[in-house]
Amino acid sequence: MKTTETAPPSSRRGFVKQSVAAGFGFTFLPAYLTSARAADNPKLPPSRRINLGCIGIGGRAGSVIPGLTAGGIATPVAFTDVDFVTAKSLEKNLTAFPDVKRFHDFREMLDKMGKDIDAVSVVTPDHTHFTAAISAMALGKHVYVEKPLTHTFEEAEILMRAEKKFKVVTQMGNQGHTSAGAEQFKQMLAAGIVDDIVKIDAWKSPSLWFMNATERALVKGYPAEEPKPDSLNWDLWCGPQEVKPYSKMYHPFNWRGFHLYGGGMFGDWGAHIIDFAHHHLKLGLPTRITPLALADYNRVSYPLSSDIRFEFPARGEKFPAVELHWKAGGDTKFDIEEKFGDPGPDGKIVIPNPGGAGSLLHRKQGDYLVQRGSHDRHSLLYPRSKMVEFKDAMGLHALKRNHFDSFINACMGEGTTESPFSISGLLTQVLNLGTIAEYLNVDLQFDPKTKRFIGNDEANARLSGPPPRAEWADCYKLA
Repeated sequence: MKTTETAPPSSRRGFVKQSVAAGFGFTFLPAYLTSARAADNPKLPPSRRINLGCIGIGGRAGSVIPGLTAGGIATPVAFTDVDFVTAKSLEKNLTAFPDVKRFHDFREMLDKMGKDIDAVSVVTPDHTHFTAAISAMALGKHVYVEKPLTHTFEEAEILMRAEKKFKVVTQMGNQGHTSAGAEQFKQMLAAGIVDDIVKIDAWKSPSLWFMNATERALVKGYPAEEPKPDSLNWDLWCGPQEVKPYSKMYHPFNWRGFHLYGGGMFGDWGAHIIDFAHHHLKLGLPTRITPLALADYNRVSYPLSSDIRFEFPARGEKFPAVELHWKAGGDTKFDIEEKFGDPGPDGKIVIPNPGGAGSLLHRKQGDYLVQRGSHDRHSLLYPRSKMVEFKDAMGLHALKRNHFDSFINACMGEGTTESPFSISGLLTQVLNLGTIAEYLNVDLQFDPKTKRFIGNDEANARLSGPPPRAEWADCYKLA
């Protein structure tokens, strides 16, 4: 088994200085043009390979890393994880790539192997996405980051600036954004099917511990300290955030239920549910976010259930003002009017059942309803007779490249990605504003031009969140 390496403080400080220097305009060479190129993929010449530095090996990375390497162009040359033993689904990648060098600290990985790395995947808890991504970008590395892109509004703002500054390829892991369902939505937009949308109902049924009343009752505030696994570097896991006493409620997965480390259901499913509508209808940033009901509200864990209204301004012809109504948790049902149903075999009107996650797009004219599911799901029209009327635009066509392939190919200079930070960053900021509303539980007015809340200092402080720990502060100065 490969040994792991952890950066000593002096090495970490050196890496930060190197990254800051890079942030002020050094010229970058892709790893395949350097003499130090690692020959880990003999099937392709160096000029046709992508060497990956993978930050986060377990959990969702069990699908991301195989997805990025499936085409045979990319191969991992370095693995970083704060825990190579107890993290979920680790063995899938460790078994597939047994000889890849391992590190506990991504800064050490980039410091020692940066010359051999072309692109970086970041599949870690929400609160450490930013520091890993910006550090790699500042060294000229392309970056693939799982959703949500960042933990805070300001982190997303910095990554969008960094994308322009460092001119690297970026992609957020909302995989449905590159799919037949996404292409169908573009066709619908071109055909005028989603013109004049004035209301969007979006929902997600409960699926995480904090939305289960029984499990939630076992956690009062922050969980009590428990013995830490010897294999886990808890200080690195906490990254820029406050170091709370270790609990298995945080690692390896349940961190998402806590404001301090995760994004709740907005962070878990939001990017998969509202991404098509947000991007293609040019929603941008809202002017008002109103919590209508937050069950068992507190400032430690996310609500048992959430009911929030976003208001987006008009964006021009065929893009009127939109009210987006988000529900997550136990009471997520949105009623569909009878006029959108279809006659069943007995002649009675059958009301569609849209399922446990998705969105309903309402037109100003009220003549039909658009159902959009989540991830790569295709859209439907109600009543279904409208599907026949618009059958050409509603058709589904297989793609040559999926979300992973588009990133790897773009790293090779072939095409572009569908969810670069310029697109996914803005979507993430909407999700971040939703989490601020869940944290404060007050009606919030927001100015999209200044990107500040109006008349609420506490809310504005949440845009950047608590100050990062001193060791990580320089990461926030890289762009």
